[in-house]
Amino acid sequence: MTHEVRAVVARKKGAPVSVETVLVPDPGPGEALVRVQACGVCHTDLHYREGGINDEFPFLLGHEAAGVVESVGEGVTDVAPGDFVILNWRAVCGACRACRRGTPWYCFATHNATQPMTLADATPLAPALGIGAFAEKTLVAAGQCTKVDSMASPAVAGLLGCGVMAGFGAAVHTGGVGRGDSIAVIGCGGVGMAAIAGAKVAGAGRIIAVDVDERKLTWAERFGATDTVDSSRTDAVEAIRELTGGFGADVVVDAVGRPETFKQAFYARDLAGTAVLVGVPTPELTLELPLLDVFGRGGALKSSWYGDCLPSRDFPALIDLYLQGRFDLGEFVTETIGLDDVEAAFAKMHHGDVLRSVVVL
Repeated sequence: MTHEVRAVVARKKGAPVSVETVLVPDPGPGEALVRVQACGVCHTDLHYREGGINDEFPFLLGHEAAGVVESVGEGVTDVAPGDFVILNWRAVCGACRACRRGTPWYCFATHNATQPMTLADATPLAPALGIGAFAEKTLVAAGQCTKVDSMASPAVAGLLGCGVMAGFGAAVHTGGVGRGDSIAVIGCGGVGMAAIAGAKVAGAGRIIAVDVDERKLTWAERFGATDTVDSSRTDAVEAIRELTGGFGADVVVDAVGRPETFKQAFYARDLAGTAVLVGVPTPELTLELPLLDVFGRGGALKSSWYGDCLPSRDFPALIDLYLQGRFDLGEFVTETIGLDDVEAAFAKMHHGDVLRSVVVL
């Protein structure tokens, strides 16, 4: 059986998205059909539309989603019809060298559904991050479904599928921030705010938010920032050092992903401190640092993919924290919208007017 659904499609590089009829097949072996209830509008979707990921147009956009499993294919045992799930874009294989050595968050063989979803004329679609969830239903690999407590609101639960998990994990998993540590977060969009919130949950002593937008710095205080730095008015590195006794922060997270901000992260950390890159650079960007400084300052320079998360471990845990009132996912939702409003949401995101617009179906 084929399911006809409404979905958001990017047909050409830089062109406005459109809502079209998409054909979704029943799940085959190892696959699951999910009725999408909510999907956040993430910068990665805009990168797809702009051709910043690859040129495999047309794309079925959307990936930061939650919904209910409608049916599963042969051999699927981890989820069943009726389960409330968060979709994840790294379904670990369990067999590659990273999985075998106990670090599955570095899995080298993550997998997606094998059957294509198509336009009405049978043109195959490339689903964003292997998910394609700006749609009433989507087909994914069963391993991309993580069952969580159904008491959670879909509009907030789905945010763990990308941006919130990336930021939280960048601070807690990749950066290793812990009780009493100092952390600075450069870039206070959705990912940066999640790093701030994660640092608060982890018990960090000083949490410094850095941005050029006063509105975002005000928002950052709601998420747990103890200090704010407007880097359009003052030198971010000097300000972070001043706030940390002249030493620099134990952990500095670059949630922007530009050479300028990563250099700030590099020099704003304490000696033997950790700089974490979680902002996604565009392909043409390059970084130049004096090699002697890399050697002399010690510590670690790390990149953070998906916050080094393991969805089966982290999604249920963070949903539990949310339900306990210890991690306010609702603060990330600026507005709820429909499928027809995604293009307008991209414009708001580009201008920094929202943390997250969330499509609710």
